[in-house]
Amino acid sequence: MNCDDGPVCHLGTGGAGTTETAVPRAPDFTREAECVFRVGGCLFEALRSSVVSKLTDVPKRILIGRALRSDRLGETLLPKRIALPVFASDPLSSVAYAPGEVLLVLSIAGVSAYHFSPWIAVAVVVLMFTVVASYRQNVHAYPSGGGDYEVANTNLGPRAGLTVASALLVDYVLTVAVSITSGIENLGSAIPFVIEHKVLCACAVILLLTLMNLRGMKESGKLFAIPTYVFVGGVFIMIVWGAIRGLVLGETMHAPTSGFHIRAEHQGLAGFALIFLLLRAFSSGCAALTGVEAISNGVPAFRKPKSKNAATTLAMMGLLAVTMFCGIIALAMSTGVRMAENPATDLIKGGVPIGPGYVQNPVISQVAEAVFGKGSFLFVVLAAATALVLFLAANTAYNGFPLLGSILAQDRYLPRQLHTRGDRLAFSNGIVLLAGTAMLLVVIYGADSTRLIQLYIVGVFVSFTLSQTGMVRHWNRHLAAEKDPAKRSHMIRSRAINAFGAFFTGLVLVVVLVTKFTHGAWVALLGMCIFYATMTAIRKHYDRVADEIAAPEGPSDDSVRPSRVHSLVLISKIHRPTLRALAYAKLMRSDTLEALTVNVDPAETKALRAEWERRGIDVPLKVLDSPYREITRPIIEYVKNLRRQSPRDAVSVIIPEYVVGHWYEHLLHNQSALRLKGRLLFTPGVMVTSVPYQLESSQVARDRARRRQEWSAPGAVRRGPAERAKEGAGARE
Repeated sequence: MNCDDGPVCHLGTGGAGTTETAVPRAPDFTREAECVFRVGGCLFEALRSSVVSKLTDVPKRILIGRALRSDRLGETLLPKRIALPVFASDPLSSVAYAPGEVLLVLSIAGVSAYHFSPWIAVAVVVLMFTVVASYRQNVHAYPSGGGDYEVANTNLGPRAGLTVASALLVDYVLTVAVSITSGIENLGSAIPFVIEHKVLCACAVILLLTLMNLRGMKESGKLFAIPTYVFVGGVFIMIVWGAIRGLVLGETMHAPTSGFHIRAEHQGLAGFALIFLLLRAFSSGCAALTGVEAISNGVPAFRKPKSKNAATTLAMMGLLAVTMFCGIIALAMSTGVRMAENPATDLIKGGVPIGPGYVQNPVISQVAEAVFGKGSFLFVVLAAATALVLFLAANTAYNGFPLLGSILAQDRYLPRQLHTRGDRLAFSNGIVLLAGTAMLLVVIYGADSTRLIQLYIVGVFVSFTLSQTGMVRHWNRHLAAEKDPAKRSHMIRSRAINAFGAFFTGLVLVVVLVTKFTHGAWVALLGMCIFYATMTAIRKHYDRVADEIAAPEGPSDDSVRPSRVHSLVLISKIHRPTLRALAYAKLMRSDTLEALTVNVDPAETKALRAEWERRGIDVPLKVLDSPYREITRPIIEYVKNLRRQSPRDAVSVIIPEYVVGHWYEHLLHNQSALRLKGRLLFTPGVMVTSVPYQLESSQVARDRARRRQEWSAPGAVRRGPAERAKEGAGARE
């Protein structure tokens, strides 16, 4: 009897070739009982999984909708009008807090430093146009969806690519955390309950966004489009109406804080101290650029022509973002907005600090109150749209993180499960992983956007800089081979744009690191290092396993016919475990023998067929179509159909399985095998056999078991504890 999660246990009497001791002794039922309990546990777990699966299927369909066929992937692609709110909601919504971050930093030097804010806005605008122009080159040159990671990996090498990937993953997680907490704080100014329970409310919003994204990109995009466009329209109406009132009608508008004074922490800064302050304010204003790279990562989600539509969406996003950012800064200056990092003590009214009971509203809220009037219809609409779009800004990360995670999983840097599409053709595992990590950050930082935003920006400028540097090398490589003068002229112009982008974003990266490191940026760098180390370790593991199980060209021990037989071999790829399972099956002399695979990815199935024919494997290969990308159900149905055709026949299913030695390796292997065994266990007339392939790490587990005197060789139960101890000593020698 083969216990699924333990050593091989042999029950019963001794057979031929077995030496039995004649000394009477009490029977040892310890191992027998252990095996019985383990088998019972396996049966219970399989039954529980089946029942739970049925009980959870209906709620799952209610929450995320019915499953979609793989051939409907094209129907989920996005037109530009939907792609703009899906991929650009983060940079568009950042204008709700980026101007406030600029004023907060400048307030350290007092109100007199506010006159630098227009120049900081100009610098942010120049940077935004530079980044947008640079990324337009990216989407045309690399439309596959790898974005910054693909550019850096292809042109600068795997280490640079992995650095970019680590930076983007950290930035996507922070995008969710910062956007949600900022939205909660905006909403909390109107609803006290929200601000009193902001951690709970932030986690609830993250869960809601997760469910919306699990329903699919196009469906969630339609939900996000309306509030995003209402927010953009409201901001433009506010800018235009404010300009008319101030410039045409000559009216004076006052923000609710215009009568306050600011107690400067450092009055009259000059020289290097002033320059450092301005650079820090500029780095805070660069929050307006977060999410720009998401469009280059999401090119495959656009309708054809993909590159052209992505480039157009980039241009639209850049133009809208800089217009709104500059407009809000201008109105904040004209209406006298005052902001302070510690409003209770630094905001002065009538010579007295405003006190701890004061709630400092965001800049956009104060400007809207000055332009529209507090409580007016347009003020309420813009306030509601601002809070909602800040929540939805996290959707940029919900689309970028799973796509990048899928590409990294395909390149074996992340677990393969992240490359699998869910029922709604979204990368569900990546969505869930992003939500869990973001909620962890929200809980750790108490849903405080001021603390979280200090972690922001670093990752995105790391990816900006390396991506643009990679594009320069990309154009250099193509220029060396291109002879057409017209194409060379276009390439030279593109290279100049990317070179300026690399220089400018690299300079900003240095500024951000210097000005924000002690304020929390080190945490983001630490997160990048953790991601980098984790992905490197996963890649090394997968590479080591691939080398270990690679199918040899000639004969090998794994293809030698063993002494047993089989009728149905489940395979996914041709490697050593597959060859061992096929060789094991051939000697069972069953009436029929075939290999069975499930067509989840047509490209991989085509490659499998070609490799099968090239090797001349003399076992027929049966391919089961799976339009919903399921693996377990098509196999179960095929086996049941064989049983229905011949009820008196038995079906034997052989599953190749890895044997690993570390707990974390179980998360990376054998998940499909476990699900299949659990389902097939209750199918009458079906026998399931696991053909183990011991990886090198399994030796670690064997040695550990021997050291603990827990290793049991075949027949050890019958020989008793004394004999087992002798065998263990011999094995160690």
